[in-house]
Amino acid sequence: MERVILAGADGAPAFSYVEDERYGLPCADLVEVMGPGAADAITAKLPGWAVAGPVELGEALVARGARVMRHAHEMTCELRTAPPAESGAPDGFRFAPCDRSPEEVFAAWRAAYPAGHPDHRNMDDAAALRDVLAPLLEGKVTGEILPCGVLAVDRDDAVDRDDVVGGDVVVGGAVVTLFHDRPWVVEVFRHPARTPSGLGARMLAAVRDRAAADGWERLGLVVSEGNPARGVYERLGFTLVGSSMTVVIPSRST
Repeated sequence: MERVILAGADGAPAFSYVEDERYGLPCADLVEVMGPGAADAITAKLPGWAVAGPVELGEALVARGARVMRHAHEMTCELRTAPPAESGAPDGFRFAPCDRSPEEVFAAWRAAYPAGHPDHRNMDDAAALRDVLAPLLEGKVTGEILPCGVLAVDRDDAVDRDDVVGGDVVVGGAVVTLFHDRPWVVEVFRHPARTPSGLGARMLAAVRDRAAADGWERLGLVVSEGNPARGVYERLGFTLVGSSMTVVIPSRST
């Protein structure tokens, strides 16, 4: 990954980043602070950009008017030493490959993040499907979809609808992509009204088993600050690697 280095007001290197795209905006990702003027330099030189980096930098940017998009914690699971866990689908459900269309997955995914949830997307359904879920499942956001991911489908809720494949309905999922040459869990979700408690843990345990069988040594994910799922991830062997904050720099006044 080629890093871009920008200088501060004194001409000395202030910060570096990898250019990417996030939330439909240009993104300075994996920011590394190189000098004391980093926050001021970012505010001056990257108006309208998303910036992802250390929490301390994010807080300094918020103090300068930036808007928080996500405060997250990176976690990693060493698959060979992960604790045992139930990885089978509960009665009435089965685990299927992550090969359904975004439209089939959308209802369960959307219901999993209601208003007030740390990962709620504050946008209408059409925009959430078009701009968030569809690009993710098409491998356009964090990389190609890997076969170790699973979707949970409800065997007992088959209906005669054109948008249901095989007579079953997607009610949850644990989606894995190839991110920076490693398997990365980008979504773990379940429909709260149509699935039992514990389904998310079972799906993630199934992903662990499948990733290990595919020859991977570790599995990564990010959990948002305040998401109670972090406790589930810890029980499944995921440990904290680091924390980051993504903010949007205010645009210059016109």
